Amino acid sequence: MNPDPDVGFVSLLVILSVLYLITMVFVCLVIIFENRAPVKTLSWVLVIILIPVIGILLYFFFGQNYRKRKIFSRKGIIDSEQLLNTAVQQIESLDNRLENMSERIKSKQHLMTLMLNNEKSVLSENNRINLLKSTEETYSSMLEAIEKAKHHIHLEIYRLNIDKTGNRFRDLMIRKASEGVEVRIIIDDVGSWSFKKRYIDETRKAGVQIFPFFPVRIPWLASKINYRNHRKILVVDGHTGFIGGMNIADKYLHGLPGLGTWRDTHLRIEGDAVAAMNRLFLIDWYFLSGEILIKEKEYFPKLKVNGDSWIQLASSGPDSDWANIMQAYLSAIATAHNRVFLCTPYFSPNESILNALKTAALSGKDVRLIIPDKPDSRIANWISRSYVSELLYAGVRVYLYDSGFNHSKYIVVDGVFSSVGSVNVDMRSFDLNFEVTALIYDEKFATDLENMFMKDLLNSKELLFELWEGRPRREKYKESLARIFGPLY
Repeated sequence: MNPDPDVGFVSLLVILSVLYLITMVFVCLVIIFENRAPVKTLSWVLVIILIPVIGILLYFFFGQNYRKRKIFSRKGIIDSEQLLNTAVQQIESLDNRLENMSERIKSKQHLMTLMLNNEKSVLSENNRINLLKSTEETYSSMLEAIEKAKHHIHLEIYRLNIDKTGNRFRDLMIRKASEGVEVRIIIDDVGSWSFKKRYIDETRKAGVQIFPFFPVRIPWLASKINYRNHRKILVVDGHTGFIGGMNIADKYLHGLPGLGTWRDTHLRIEGDAVAAMNRLFLIDWYFLSGEILIKEKEYFPKLKVNGDSWIQLASSGPDSDWANIMQAYLSAIATAHNRVFLCTPYFSPNESILNALKTAALSGKDVRLIIPDKPDSRIANWISRSYVSELLYAGVRVYLYDSGFNHSKYIVVDGVFSSVGSVNVDMRSFDLNFEVTALIYDEKFATDLENMFMKDLLNSKELLFELWEGRPRREKYKESLARIFGPLY
């Protein structure tokens, strides 16, 4: 008698279902025992339960906790003992160094100590900063610095497109390489997707050293696609550095259809802080090339500039022990005396940052947030908007920038502490990506940044709680659903 094929199929289905159930339970237990933040743990567990099979695949491809294991370690690349000794000395001498500074600067000593402790981030005071408020101003200043390079050009950037603007930068750096200048470029392989292998080969043949960060051949199946190099650093001859939110592509000059003008913020820094930028670049360069240049004196010249801005460079990513930038933001917001002005294109904070903002507002501080009205990513925009109601209810003043797309990433606290860099106020920037920002202790610069914030407000519309709550229900549903994926997006 032949077996009933339907019975055999049902038996196979039962076996596969049991195996999948066992696998699902095992993966959920693995996630739970990783001891991540509860919101991330719950988000991944929900994805695995609600999206059979695909949820598990998403976790294995995108959900690995690389900070816990570290993608690579800085130890051994640099003289850790010397760096530790410098940090200890700076902590011990901080009171004396601050003796002649204003009380407002002194009030941020805890932030300086935090970064010295968790990242050994050297505090430099011999710096001059130029605030670059537009794409045209930023590109012009960068190209001018590259043109004047004599020894080296180090560029680390998330997006360097092969278009008119990108080729302008690439052609100039190729020419400088032909003149004997050392040119090194790190591009992110996902962000700079248009920079194909043939262009990389052509650039190398022309004398420029270039490496893509975490090459991805099948991006939707890559296990490290979440761990992108989002840093934007340009160092020229060790004395001039650029840092901020600006990538290099045509769209940053001309905007995008439906979005309008692209608004961004960048810094040009001259002084001792440039050494920290160069050091970070050379650590990343070692990771990609195996070439150790961190101890070469030519990349760290002795400088004397007419400037007195105090700067610490904060970096974070799967190579760091701590979420350094998140900790700096959290401490700055939680200890604010009177005001916090924050501008970010993507807003998906963890519970700590969210509660710090709400607590500051409830405590009577002037807390204001600018996010874009017109998004370049609908899901990211829905996620950002899902937080607006509770912020408004707590007294945070929220504005939608509606004169183009505002991609700026900066914070000003109490008119004395500022941060400008590549980091968004979202969980991807705080936990998943390689990021960098300049932490600045300078009242004059903070005033300039606050003035820029006020100009951004003129191009924004303020949201009122009652009107915001009256928006269409379908918008609320989209935002609530998107928020579930906030820790994963």
